[in-house]
Amino acid sequence: MGSIYLIRHGQASFGADDYDVLSPVGVEQAQVLGRHLADMGLVFDRCVAGDLRRQQHTASAAFDQYHALGLPVPALETDSAFNEFDADAIIRALLPDLLTTEPEALEILRNAAQNRSEFQRIFALIIERWLAGTYDPPGLESWLGFVERVQSGLQRILEAADNTQKIAVFTSGGTITALLHLITRMPAAQAFELNWQIVNTSLNQLKFRGREVALASFNSHTHLQLLKAPQLITFR
Repeated sequence: MGSIYLIRHGQASFGADDYDVLSPVGVEQAQVLGRHLADMGLVFDRCVAGDLRRQQHTASAAFDQYHALGLPVPALETDSAFNEFDADAIIRALLPDLLTTEPEALEILRNAAQNRSEFQRIFALIIERWLAGTYDPPGLESWLGFVERVQSGLQRILEAADNTQKIAVFTSGGTITALLHLITRMPAAQAFELNWQIVNTSLNQLKFRGREVALASFNSHTHLQLLKAPQLITFR
């Protein structure tokens, strides 16, 4: 059977003006991941990433470790189907209705870095509404639309693959969640309960034969745990 390794990007710049940049911790996580993959003897036939900078940078930082060891690395392909959902757009669209029951939500979101637990609570409420699909205004990518986009990316990979290939896909937590929902058929709300647990640079392995796909492992971050450095285990 073939394998697809879904890899979440390294820690991004949460609370900064531009989230879509790896933090110094995120760069280190990606480098640790690359050394771990090389130590495992994994040689990839293809490498795909979304077009977000944090996804692309994670791939390049990880595979720089392969280059340093003289190991072969396939050219990085880009497929925007593996981009994360637009959290900022979802917040802007759905926050106004939430303010009637959560009047402090706007202030919490504006100071997310200083209110991480409250930010997570408010963000989870917004995502719950997005999943329900009853609050979506025109022009906002719906949950169902997001799932269809991610599914199209997976289908393109499977159509071009044979059953012996190992394929790396550098992506994001929401994208991995959508694929869990598709492959395991778990309800979207339950899938998002797992989403909040996905560690930066974690490995999630899919096994495939033809167009049949199964989940083989979820949220493996042994490469970080072995370092006994808790600061490297992050979730944003």
